[in-house]
Amino acid sequence: MYSRRAFLGKAAAACLMVGGCGRGGQGGKPRLRVSLTGKGESDTRLLFKAAGIKPDGFDIHYSEFSSGHLVVEALNSGSLDYGGMSEIPPIFAAASTIQSFRQIAVFHGDVNNQVVLLPKGSKARSIAELKGKRVGYVRATTSQYFLIRMLEEAGLGWDDIIPVAMTVADGTAAFSQGALDAWAIYGFPIQRAIATEGARILRTANGILSGNYLISAHVDALADPEKSRIIGDYLGLVQKAFDWAVANQDEWMIIVAKEIGVPRDYVVDQFRRRSANYELRPVTDAAIASQQQVADVFHKAGLIPKPVDVRPLWDARFNAQIPQRG
Repeated sequence: MYSRRAFLGKAAAACLMVGGCGRGGQGGKPRLRVSLTGKGESDTRLLFKAAGIKPDGFDIHYSEFSSGHLVVEALNSGSLDYGGMSEIPPIFAAASTIQSFRQIAVFHGDVNNQVVLLPKGSKARSIAELKGKRVGYVRATTSQYFLIRMLEEAGLGWDDIIPVAMTVADGTAAFSQGALDAWAIYGFPIQRAIATEGARILRTANGILSGNYLISAHVDALADPEKSRIIGDYLGLVQKAFDWAVANQDEWMIIVAKEIGVPRDYVVDQFRRRSANYELRPVTDAAIASQQQVADVFHKAGLIPKPVDVRPLWDARFNAQIPQRG
């Protein structure tokens, strides 16, 4: 589905831009190589800076990615120690021969920032009205999954629309230029399109997505006692940052609005519509079952070649360090 050679070139470039993918940190400190996907609220680096959180005894080197399936590719290629993604990208990896990562925790959060977006002037009022229309989405991500589910609920199949797989950047350009009738998308592009182009939300993914986003680590990092300890410490910093965001929501909204370049009122609206605040959760049978349900939907739709058992992807070694929630 993806060109591995092309991806590795992009991953190497991304690593160089954000500080390199080597193992040594400044002053000989160990280094944790972490993914960033998206901007604004999902940018852990931005959140750490806002909350005044810094690692103790190790350095963090970030690499930027536009979607979770690229994070999985980077983990499989060995250029990341720690990465976040939705439930979907690991399913495609599980259907292949390489799974060099394990899913070690869940960060549970908002699903109302995952939507089918309509351009200004669209008269559509339901998913059923997308029949025969050009609908953009990001392959192997939540946007493909919730679009499949929404179509099913409307009595439509994948072949009833003209699905257009594209990156977030390409989708942004296509939507802005009027080349799409609808766009299944997530994150900050929603607020930007609403604020600058008069876009309208047709439907959110609330009621379809679980709200589970997965934290994964490379198997070599997990096998290294020092690196594994650092991953546990980093998980603690992430929860501390999430707690800060909840306690300082007004300040955080202003920072996010400035980062994504839209008026504060649009970010305030998005925060008020959130289905949940972000928080860390341990590996549970419910989390595994949720991902298995998603895998079964993709197999039924013919988008993965064989049934997938997701349980071997999970590793509960950090559960004792993560509070039970939900």
